[in-house]
Amino acid sequence: MADKKVFIAEEKDEGLRIDAWLNDADPSLSRSYIQKLIKSGDILVNDQPVKSSFRMRAGDVVSAAVPDSQDPEIMPEDIPLDILYEDSELLVVDKPKGMVVHPAAGHESGTLVNALLYHCRGSLSGINGVLRPGIVHRIDRDTTGLLVVCKTDRAHRSLAEQLADHSITRRYYTIVHGVFHGDDSDFHILPAERHLINCRWEDEEAFLQTRDGAHSDVDEQSSGFRADSFLCFRAEGRIGRHMTDRKKMTVTDAAHGKEAVTHVRILQSADGFSLAECRLETGRTHQIRVHMSHLGHPVLGDPVYGPKKCPVPGLEGQTLHAGILGFQHPVTGEYMEFRSSLPPYFNSLLKKFGFSYNYVV
Repeated sequence: MADKKVFIAEEKDEGLRIDAWLNDADPSLSRSYIQKLIKSGDILVNDQPVKSSFRMRAGDVVSAAVPDSQDPEIMPEDIPLDILYEDSELLVVDKPKGMVVHPAAGHESGTLVNALLYHCRGSLSGINGVLRPGIVHRIDRDTTGLLVVCKTDRAHRSLAEQLADHSITRRYYTIVHGVFHGDDSDFHILPAERHLINCRWEDEEAFLQTRDGAHSDVDEQSSGFRADSFLCFRAEGRIGRHMTDRKKMTVTDAAHGKEAVTHVRILQSADGFSLAECRLETGRTHQIRVHMSHLGHPVLGDPVYGPKKCPVPGLEGQTLHAGILGFQHPVTGEYMEFRSSLPPYFNSLLKKFGFSYNYVV
C-alpha cells in the first residue's frame, strides 16, 4: 500500500528544485528519499515523471505515492539514566553529551528511547509513535541537560499543550563567541539579512518573566552569579529549513519560517567569549544555535552553525546545557522546577577561559 500525497506549487516556489521544495513541503520525507521516489516514478508533476533537478513553476501539481513505512522494532537497552524525578505520570531525565534522544538512521541503538523502554518496561506514552515513545520535546545529541518524558497519554497531552502556549520554563546555558558591550554593535547581522531578525535590549524583569507575566521560581542569583545587573536582550527571527542545505535551519522570512523568540542574559565575558543564559519563549529546531549564529555570536563548538575550525581542540559538539526546566504537573497542577548543574567539560572550559569558577545552576 502507498499513501498518495498531493502538493500544489505557488508563485513563491518558482525556480526551486523539486526535491528541495518537496522536502520543505513535507519534512517527513528526506531529500534523499524524495530522490529515490522520483527515480522509481512514484513522484509525478502534472501526471508526468521528472528528474530531481526539475524546477518548480507556479501551479504545478505534484503527486507522491509514498509507500507505507515499516517502523523498526526498537529494543530496550539497559543503559544508565540520571533521573531527577519520577512518578506514575512522567519522569525528568538529565541527558549526557553524545546521547541521541530517539532512534534514527545511523543511531538505531544506544538512544534515550532505548534506555527508557528498558527502565519503564513499556509504560510510555504512545502519542508520538513507536520511534518516540514518551518524547514530548527533544534536545540535540551533543546538548546536555533536562528532558521531561511522559509515561501516560494524559501527561503527554498536558505537556504538549504547555509547550504550545509557551508556559514551560526552559533555560539553557551556553558559551558563545564574542564579547557583549550593551549596544547595537553586539549584533553583527549581515546588512542584507538585518530585516529578518529583530533584537532589542530588555531589563532583567523582562528576562525573568514567564509568558503570563509572573516570575518563575528562578531568582536573579539562580546560576550562582553575583552581579548588580546583567545585559539582557530579546531576539525574534523566524526559523525554517535552509533552502540549499536541508540539514540546517536558518533565520528566514514569514513564508518559509515559524515564529521564534529567544531571551538572552549575558552573565560574564572573558578571553573573547561570553557565558549566556537563554530562555526559550518558543522551541524551534536548533533555535538558540541559529539565533546566536545569525547575530554573529555562534555557540562554541557548534559544528553546523559555528566557524569551521573550533578554537578548542578536541571539543565535541556545541557547548549548550539545558539547565532549568519547569512545568505544571499534568495531574496535580503543581508547578515543578528542576535544575541540572553544568557538566564537568563545561566547567573546565569556563576555568580555561578565566571565568569565575563558581557556577552552579
